[in-house]
Amino acid sequence: MSNRIEQMPNQLINQIAAGEVVERPASVVKELLENSLDASSTKIEIDIEQGGAKLIRIRDNGQGIHKEDLALALSRHATSKIRNLDDLEHVKSLGFRGEALPSIASISRMSIVSRQKEAEGFKVQGQDEQSAEVIPAAHSFGTTIEVRDLFYNVPARRKFLRTEKTEFNHLEDVVKRIALSHFNVDVTLNHNQRAIKHWRAAHDQKSMEQRIAEVCGKAFIEQSQYMCFEAANLKLHGWIALPSFSRSTADMQYFFVNDRTIRDKLVTHAVRQAYQDVLYHGRHPAYVLFLELDPAMVDVNAHPTKHEVRFREGRLVHDFLFRGIHKALADVRPETQHSSEITAAGSVLNSPLSSSLPPQQTSMSGISNYGGPTRQSGMALEVNEQIKAYANLSRGLPVNDSLQNTEQSQEIPPLGFAIAQLHGIYILSQTASGLVVVDMHAAHERITYERMKQDMQQGNLASQPLLVPIGMSLSEKEASLAEDQTEIFTELGFEIDRSGPESIQIRQIPIILARADAESLVRDVLSDLLSYGNSERIRNAINTVLGTMACHGSVRANRSLTIPEMNALLRDMETTERSGQCNHGRPTWTEFTLDAIDKWFMRGQ
Repeated sequence: MSNRIEQMPNQLINQIAAGEVVERPASVVKELLENSLDASSTKIEIDIEQGGAKLIRIRDNGQGIHKEDLALALSRHATSKIRNLDDLEHVKSLGFRGEALPSIASISRMSIVSRQKEAEGFKVQGQDEQSAEVIPAAHSFGTTIEVRDLFYNVPARRKFLRTEKTEFNHLEDVVKRIALSHFNVDVTLNHNQRAIKHWRAAHDQKSMEQRIAEVCGKAFIEQSQYMCFEAANLKLHGWIALPSFSRSTADMQYFFVNDRTIRDKLVTHAVRQAYQDVLYHGRHPAYVLFLELDPAMVDVNAHPTKHEVRFREGRLVHDFLFRGIHKALADVRPETQHSSEITAAGSVLNSPLSSSLPPQQTSMSGISNYGGPTRQSGMALEVNEQIKAYANLSRGLPVNDSLQNTEQSQEIPPLGFAIAQLHGIYILSQTASGLVVVDMHAAHERITYERMKQDMQQGNLASQPLLVPIGMSLSEKEASLAEDQTEIFTELGFEIDRSGPESIQIRQIPIILARADAESLVRDVLSDLLSYGNSERIRNAINTVLGTMACHGSVRANRSLTIPEMNALLRDMETTERSGQCNHGRPTWTEFTLDAIDKWFMRGQ
């Protein structure tokens, strides 16, 4: 005889729910901190003992909990944040399900003490609403939640906890993300009665960057650029590290949607694509970015821990993120950069936030008054022709383009004026603040590559029909997608026809991809379109070929250049997008300030 269906007791229900919400002490801290932030707290104190296994105490100065609601707070699905379906579809708060407190209470010894303005304080302790006891308690304005002996009644869960250090590291990472997402909140973290971190509330650009430096390190702020991009009722702002500050792992990627920490494959893919053209192979970008959009455009109820979200217009968001970051990286030129003592190519310091920048544009701060010559146009020339062009360009440079007249000039170009060539590889240039060393091959490679891409974007992408069309067997879903997205393929030089319910034919491909595996490329593009609603694989494949051509068509090492030719190359760098890195992501120039050089020789000491 089969077992009868019975209603589970509340305690068991809450413990099952805790299995989804509470993975480790860091999960408890995340849920409680989100409650504090939803209560409009401006000051939060966190006390931890034994990595959170013994004690987690969070105290805030938020709005507090009403006396009549304290016991109800331990009941499942009881919340003050949503009332109906419309509220759920426009969630602005970090928490909203009403599961955290009862779940935590069912697997620990938890107590809540709270006081609202012009009211007395009260304390509640228990595992659910029925067992909860509310008593008066002395407390300042706000709420204190104390969680002791986590998993004390679930030994199977407790034995899976890691070492105290490991658990605290996870917990500290959660607190860091909260500190980055809410600059206006003062956050204190203590462990085993020892002060670990204190992030003071930040209300201006300088203090915000100071907090970021405390979390991500000073080097991140020194080599990052503030950006702000708005379009289609979306706003993206924050700090993106320059390609020279890439990481071996994706450990410094902070992305927030409406101040909520998320990890989303669509976002990661868009950011990765934006960095594709400038990031060294196998490296990862670093960033602290904030996306603001209408809450109705994002579903935050897609994951138990709310780490993952679903965008209702995924393709729009993906394209917006890619365009914004791609343009921000392209706009980083030598004239937009402030050097430190020894600054790698693309390093940026003191990038003030400007609220007066117009929408629809990426704002980059620190641009100097020097405009530089107008951008050269047309397809990249062969090496000999381009060297001759540099020589001709140098004849038209202004009179102050010489070392003899630089002292009299008030406008020195960002990369200065060439003074010598080192070992036939590097250009030495004197700037207003010191010395710039340029890898001439890497720099010329980027210039040639960008010109080739411009020529390609102007509609000069030639295609060739195939004598024998390439037949491909696909799923019906993929074949339908290929038929629906023919415009994308046509724009990139492909001609694709549907030949059956589960098959297509490739009839035409770009000449530049004649040696590429067209079938694999189309399959990968369709996979991207299914996953992200967009694909850059064909463009990336074309750019790879262009990059190879640019590499072989650039000035080689040990090629002797005259001073005017070197100056012409420097001027081209100042007007070329992404000139801080070559096509392979390596830096093209480095600056040594005069102060740094003085320190080498202990001048003034």
